[in-house]
Amino acid sequence: MFPLRLCILGILLVCAAGVMAQPVYEVQKATITFNSDAPNELIKAASKKLKGLINTGKKQFAFKVEVASFEGFNSPLQREHFNENYMESFKYPGITFSGKIIEDVDLSADGQYTVRAKGELNVHGVSRDRIIYADVVTKNGSMDVSSEFRVALADHDIKIPRVVNDKLATEVFITVKMILIEQP
Repeated sequence: MFPLRLCILGILLVCAAGVMAQPVYEVQKATITFNSDAPNELIKAASKKLKGLINTGKKQFAFKVEVASFEGFNSPLQREHFNENYMESFKYPGITFSGKIIEDVDLSADGQYTVRAKGELNVHGVSRDRIIYADVVTKNGSMDVSSEFRVALADHDIKIPRVVNDKLATEVFITVKMILIEQP
């Protein structure tokens, strides 16, 4: 009976160690910017309020930024129109992206990686499946992640009134830079 208990205890310890050996990294510092380069106007805004986690063992991630946290714009009125007329931040307060890392790499190991993040990008209350490339540098429990991609406004039911058609791009360019730290 004793060897059976010892064997079961050993299996439980191995399983528990496997669960505990899945490092989770949390965003400590981040900047997400968007750039709308239309024929008659360039609009840039950024937020430093991006939050998120990456579980390197399960290769899962989840990120969120509040729409109203974007600053920059060309004027306070432009920011107001962004929040009230286009993004409707009172109705759709957050932008989220969650899913899995496609590549079979150990992102917790020191090194440089280019990975594909596959998941649901939810903007303006509309979710779309996306694959977004990211460059990752892991060193000493810290992970630097950077990514650039485009988002078509029509994909997320963001309407552009005809009167400002030449001042808003139909597709915005997104840049994300973040530092994540391994959680104890």
